[in-house]
Amino acid sequence: MPITVNLDVVLAQRKMRLNTLAELVDITPQNLSVLKTGKAKAIRFDTLEKICQVLACQPGDILAYAPDEPDVASVES
Repeated sequence: MPITVNLDVVLAQRKMRLNTLAELVDITPQNLSVLKTGKAKAIRFDTLEKICQVLACQPGDILAYAPDEPDVASVES
C-alpha cells in the first residue's frame, strides 16, 4: 500500500507509549495498534486531529505517501 503510517516513529520521538496516547485520544489501544501497524483501511479526521493535537505534530508526520514501484514488465510493454 502506498500510504505508510509512521505513528511508532512519532511516539518514540515523543517518548510516549501507545496506551498513553490511546487514553489521551479516547480510542481503544487495540484500534490505535491497528493504525500503528499500518493495517487500518481508514482513519477519521477527528481521530487524526486528536492524535496530532496530543503529539503536537502534523498529519504528514504520521502518514506518508510512497508510490508503489511500477511493474517492470508493464513498463516495457
